[in-house]
Amino acid sequence: MINKFLEKLYDRVKEIAGHKHAVRYLAGLSFVEAFIFPIPPDTLLIPMIMAKRERAWRFAFVASICSVLGGIIGYAIGMWAWDVLALPVLESLGRGESVAKLQGLYNKHGALAVFGAGLTPFPYIVITLMSGAMKLPFGTFIIMAVLARTLRFYLVAALVYTTGPRAEEIMRKNFALASVVIFVVLGGAYTLYKMMSH
Repeated sequence: MINKFLEKLYDRVKEIAGHKHAVRYLAGLSFVEAFIFPIPPDTLLIPMIMAKRERAWRFAFVASICSVLGGIIGYAIGMWAWDVLALPVLESLGRGESVAKLQGLYNKHGALAVFGAGLTPFPYIVITLMSGAMKLPFGTFIIMAVLARTLRFYLVAALVYTTGPRAEEIMRKNFALASVVIFVVLGGAYTLYKMMSH
């Protein structure tokens, strides 16, 4: 039932890309994706850039800022209402397995898990809620979220800007792998920096 609803919502999101208020919709979707709907803003961002390539960077900026702001709400919900609200929502969306995976990453890598999950196609709602629940320092959460979401959406914008109509197909096949590779490179650099600074 929920999966069918999300599929219909996904299709509806793609349809409104050409609407005159599409930027507002992009801002709203980027905001609520962090704590309500697991529909990635890319769904709206891609067709919007295809329609108006000259505004690609503006669209990426809107998605990045609103995603981080929504993440603050998700963080607060995770911190103060994990058992009564956050976990039931994630389980109803079928994200119980994602919660378990991210919890393991938190235990091993802390803030780096937030960056990696925020950059890759991992469900962002899980990241924000669990960051609050695991009581990750708020400043660290914000820094990692800003870096990850900005890098993600600007990468999407750059890909769509350069490849046009083929972007969605390319992303479907390669974006997950590319984002994981970028995370491994940056994560390795960060780990090396931490080791050398001690």
